[in-house]
Formats: sequence, structure tokens, C-alpha cells
Amino acid sequence: MKRKPSTEATAAWIRLMRVQSRVLDAVEQDLKKSGFPPLAWYDALLELSRAPSGEMRPVELEKQMLIPQYSTSRLIDRLVDEGLAARRECKIDKRGQFVEITEAGRELQKKMWSAYSAAIEKHVGSKLSDADAAKLCGLLDRLGCSCGEAQLLAARDGAPAR
Repeated sequence: MKRKPSTEATAAWIRLMRVQSRVLDAVEQDLKKSGFPPLAWYDALLELSRAPSGEMRPVELEKQMLIPQYSTSRLIDRLVDEGLAARRECKIDKRGQFVEITEAGRELQKKMWSAYSAAIEKHVGSKLSDADAAKLCGLLDRLGCSCGEAQLLAARDGAPAR
């Protein structure tokens, strides 16, 4: 017999989905009000800036960002069109390509961080004590999130992890 989720587990799921959607929407709105592009642009630029030599294959970027391939392709097109990234042919595999962050992309990612970090503080940090945030990370770790790794990366790069 299959076990059904408890009422409490179902309620936790619903809250998790709702809060994720609401907080992301609020952060997106704050970035927009500050004159910045969507959060996905920041995310892509951050991943590219963290990559060795500032470049990744599109499939690697897709895996890091956890968005569908078609969305990654359109996002890369937009970043290239804006001069924030460049496509480069793979010398070994002529069919393959790399996406490389440009200096303009690095500058935008750094500028966006000021608005993004303020939004994180406004929508999360101001509502949770550090102890509560650490407890939440522990709970999310049990669901498969790697908050410990995220904290190390954020501290190292001065930028949030997802």
C-alpha cells in the first residue's frame, strides 16, 4: 500500500511552493524597479563568472541554472545581443560552442548584486533571525537542497547562491 503524505507534509509543500513563488516575484519586482533585467540574467552571469575562464557550454549553464533548455537558449541569445556574453566555437568539437562572459557582463552582475542583496534582506533577512535562517537551511538540506554549499559560495563570492 502506498503511503499518502500527512496533512502536515501537504501543508508544508503548499507553503513552500507559495513562499518560493511570492519571494521570487518580489525580488524580480525590486530588480525591475531598480532598472535591472530579470533575475535569470544575474543567475547566468554569476554562473559564467564563477566558471573557469568565464566560459561554459550552454548545457552546463542549463544544468547550473535549473531552467529548461529552450529558456537557456533564449537567455543566452539575449545576453549575447546585449554584449554581456559572447559565443565561441569549441576548437576540439566544431559543432560545440561555449558561452563566455564579457567585461560588460561582469560589470552588470556586480551592479545587480547591490539591488539583489537589498531585495534578499528585505524579503528574507529582515523576516528571519540568523538562527532561523540557519535552521531553515538545515530543514531544506533534508529535502535535498545544499544550503551549506550555498552559504560557502555566497560568502566566497559576495553573492547569493540559489
